[in-house]
Amino acid sequence: MGTPVIATPSRTGWNDIGKLILRVTVAGLLIMHGFSKLQHGIGWMGGMLQAHHIPVFVGYGVYIAEVVAPILLILGLFTRLAALVIAFDMFMAIVLVQADKFFTRNQGGGWAVELEIFFLLSSVAILFLGSGRFSVRGGVPRWD
Repeated sequence: MGTPVIATPSRTGWNDIGKLILRVTVAGLLIMHGFSKLQHGIGWMGGMLQAHHIPVFVGYGVYIAEVVAPILLILGLFTRLAALVIAFDMFMAIVLVQADKFFTRNQGGGWAVELEIFFLLSSVAILFLGSGRFSVRGGVPRWD
């Protein structure tokens, strides 16, 4: 005799609502960093990029990662690609800006890189989950 199957109530759409909440949360929080960079510029990145032998023009990619990609996440358009761009941006932020803080705690006792790790891992989750039904194209195309 097998284990009895217990019927659960139908939760149609709950996964899609969860995907929407995750996408909008990540995008809404990250786009504020992008708007700040639009207002104040990215000049502060120049020396840091040069110190790692990276051309300064690469810093302009932050506008794609922190403005364009969050807008795409909100819309659910090219969601997986946008999430990949954000994850890469956060990886680079950790490597270039926060590497010396990786094994430290902040003043509140939390991990010093917790915000960057949150964005990175949430973006990886979105990359695997996709946009879901509540998106511009209904999550049907491959990159959504």
